[in-house]
Amino acid sequence: MGWDRDGERADTTAGSAHRPGPARVPRYPPIADHGLIGDLHSVALVDTGGTIGWYCCPRFDSPSVFASILDADRGGSFELTADVPASTRQFYFPDTNVLITRFSAPDGVGEVQDFMPVSGIPEKTGRHRLIRRVRCVRGALPFRARVAPRFDYGRQSHGLSLRDGRAVFESPSLSLSLSASVPVETDGPDVWSEFKLDEGGCAVFALDRLGDGVEPQPCPVAEAEEEFAATVAYWRRWLSASRYRGRWREMVHRSALTLKLLTYAPTGGIVAAATTSLPEQIGGERNWDYRYVWIRDSAFCVYALLRLGFSEEAAAFMRFLSEHVSRRNSDPSGPLQIMYGLDGRTELPEVELSHFEGYRGSAPVRTGNGAVHQLQLDIYGALIDSVYLYDKMGQPISSDHWEEIHALVDWVCDNWDQPDEGVWETRGGRKDFVYSRLMCWVAIERAMRMAGHRGLPADTLRWQRARDAIYRQIMRRGWSSRLRAFVQHFDDDVLDASVLMMPLAKFVSPTDPKWLSTLDALGRNLVSDSLVYRYDPAASPDGLRGQDGTFSICSFWYVEALTRAGRLDEARLAFEKMLTYANHLGLYAEEIGQTGEQLGNFPQAFTHLALISAAFNLDRALG
Repeated sequence: MGWDRDGERADTTAGSAHRPGPARVPRYPPIADHGLIGDLHSVALVDTGGTIGWYCCPRFDSPSVFASILDADRGGSFELTADVPASTRQFYFPDTNVLITRFSAPDGVGEVQDFMPVSGIPEKTGRHRLIRRVRCVRGALPFRARVAPRFDYGRQSHGLSLRDGRAVFESPSLSLSLSASVPVETDGPDVWSEFKLDEGGCAVFALDRLGDGVEPQPCPVAEAEEEFAATVAYWRRWLSASRYRGRWREMVHRSALTLKLLTYAPTGGIVAAATTSLPEQIGGERNWDYRYVWIRDSAFCVYALLRLGFSEEAAAFMRFLSEHVSRRNSDPSGPLQIMYGLDGRTELPEVELSHFEGYRGSAPVRTGNGAVHQLQLDIYGALIDSVYLYDKMGQPISSDHWEEIHALVDWVCDNWDQPDEGVWETRGGRKDFVYSRLMCWVAIERAMRMAGHRGLPADTLRWQRARDAIYRQIMRRGWSSRLRAFVQHFDDDVLDASVLMMPLAKFVSPTDPKWLSTLDALGRNLVSDSLVYRYDPAASPDGLRGQDGTFSICSFWYVEALTRAGRLDEARLAFEKMLTYANHLGLYAEEIGQTGEQLGNFPQAFTHLALISAAFNLDRALG
């Protein structure tokens, strides 16, 4: 079967030779049944059966080449698997982002090693390469491969030609070259191969982007071995800078490696997640594109990485802010947007891909994000807190940076007392969210700390008046005497897990009676066996239909709040329980569903940065 330009099936079977049998995998593998590889420009998801079901080239936010995770028929995939019934296991080569999928069958054991070369490749040569190396490690094993790209989210047809032993896929927007060390054949718009390896045997498939001066290039077995060794060395060298030696070293380091994979090297921007439109509820509409640089998420990532000793990533994000983010002095939504493109672009129009059915029928599938122009006041606190930490733990910020921070704080002083859409990007209208006020307080308070510590010029009296006014307003209107708790928004009795940040941000003492009462109220109403819901949409309508799962960043915030309150046994148990919800590789999506399944975009930076912070602080408290 071929594909026309609208992504609909077109009959091109005439003259086709042998056709490999159907894949023996679920139509939509669970979200958790995937691992992640990348080259600091883009990423690919590989499921436990050996199929790449998500890959965008050459950037995180480029249109997909493989997207069977969003439409099994129209999305496209790269299958590479054992051609006999086999059990599978998947793991990372230790201390790296090289992924290994093993197949165990009665007659042999084989493995697929998936990686994308990192060290200088895209920056110096313009080459974006995905390498899949197949090895038979015991006995003998047959394998099959099928490379079925569907360019531009399945909307563009492509030509296919075999040239000098390579297959070249050409679409109007992107061309890819596949080099293989085993014979391949064409089947309509796809390429397939069946081959058998004896013990010690190896085969290599390499997918290269063409254009921008990059010509097709073979990847023989010896070169793949060199690329493998260089990629392993890169990741181990990077991870060796970590200062974390605590109890949960493996999980913390996997989270750090994941955050690094979500970093776009050319600009230093950090994407919120690797995917778009993986649903927060199966069959629901809460499906969003997270392949952009959220100010909040990136700032929190900076905090987590600084805690571990990775200061270069923090410096790169500071450069992203200064070089790619321009302040809009007259915009009613403030001088900052809540998110930007990888190159700092400000327009991210939200489009529905109506021809994709969505993961397990969860439409719509979206690209872009309509929340881009929302007013979310909390981003100023997240950003300025990250600058404060970088100034303290990394390098002192420059005088130009301080002038920019000063201008942002002045804007916050003028605009903190207004409703906004809030941290959860609700689409149900603006409200006076307590979390937004809290983070405005953080923005001013951290700037005052920097000014005082370094003797920097500041309108201290004005800033102090605004800071204290925010504090008093939260204490007066953000506290519910009926619930005996801080609430979601002013003058109402709705709980929200975002207030867990209050002691973490040092707004309130972690043992303050009001805070301890809030912690208990959250535990009774929003916590389910250590898992934490953001809020109850029935009590606080957010403009969207359906429910979502427990939000994993909130679950780790809960661990940290328990830790700071001195409830260490509870904190440690909640943390250990959260670790059981990670997938087989230690990766997390955004949410955990009712039966423990991973939901939402995957993997999610928010979750992994919160795991790092919770582990760091719990370790320190346990001694």
